[in-house]
Amino acid sequence: MASATAPPDAGSTACVLDREGLGALVRELRARDRTVIGPAVRDETIALAEVESADELPYGWGVEHEAGYYRIRRRSDTAAFAHSAGPQSRKYFLHPERVRQWSADRDPEGGMTVRAEHSEPPSFAFLGVQPCDLRAIRIQDRVMIGGPHRDDTYGARRSGAFLIVVECAEPGATCFCVSMDTGPAARSGCDPALTEVVDEAGHRFLVRAGTEEGAEVLASLPRRPADDLTRTRAHEGVEAADGRMGRTMPEVDLRALLAGTLEAERWNDVAARCLTCGNCTMACPPCFCTTAEDVADLTGDRAERWRRWESCYDLEFTHLPGGSVRSSGCVGCGRCIVWCPVGIDITEEAHALHREGERQAGGKDEAS
Repeated sequence: MASATAPPDAGSTACVLDREGLGALVRELRARDRTVIGPAVRDETIALAEVESADELPYGWGVEHEAGYYRIRRRSDTAAFAHSAGPQSRKYFLHPERVRQWSADRDPEGGMTVRAEHSEPPSFAFLGVQPCDLRAIRIQDRVMIGGPHRDDTYGARRSGAFLIVVECAEPGATCFCVSMDTGPAARSGCDPALTEVVDEAGHRFLVRAGTEEGAEVLASLPRRPADDLTRTRAHEGVEAADGRMGRTMPEVDLRALLAGTLEAERWNDVAARCLTCGNCTMACPPCFCTTAEDVADLTGDRAERWRRWESCYDLEFTHLPGGSVRSSGCVGCGRCIVWCPVGIDITEEAHALHREGERQAGGKDEAS
């Protein structure tokens, strides 16, 4: 299980920003020619969007969600980051859902000119990254740029991205990051890490740098040294979140559980409800599967190849007789539960499979 223990850089290097300091952070990042992506209220959700000012953050907004249900709600305080995972993750910006890879044009003489797609991506600064989503980014890093087969589109967008992680003090009803050891505390991989505190002493953020660039940015902001009260309240908030997860996974080896229950009756129940819509994998922050799509205009003189997201729940996708070709990358964000239109709950199914497996094992022991 994860611990709410603060990361090792949370000691004497920590400082405190107030709301004006948070605004200065956004201004400083934009002055460095970064595109700041943060949470904002859009279309009755807390979505990710480019923000030009910290005033656009969802101060005073939270969310309530359950399996197949999501609503935003007004909070009783002014917290900006007290909301659990929304419909989007940073995957939408680092690994876009549709990318043109090349185009081909036929000239009047019948020859073909093929041009590979090259575009300069923005220099991103992601504000308000939750620890579960930070782990998802690291999983995609390993898949996309950590091996021999690099994805140049992802690499260009990921290169130099500035990650401002906010520790989670407000888990949602479908969150289970503690079970997956991905939160709620921030760990390595962030530039600065923030912990939001709203109490009788005011609205402020405990901040510590995780990289040299993070320290450089913080040094340019109006700040003050961290005080004992802010440290204590920040730690208490994250520690309380550690014990308030809305969901859990069974405390077993999940890979062994799934491999050992391939013929379990529970799968028939899940299959009867599943619509194969792909919502779960589209919302999943570490999912990375794609397919190629070739299109041509009506004249036949121009063709394009596009790469687009694909779901492994598509009946024809990655169908191999030998079984699964990848291991799980679940980070416990709960998005797949929220955005499943029939409310299939991965944690409920894991517990059910575990119980069924125990019953079967018990029956075999009695028979022997």
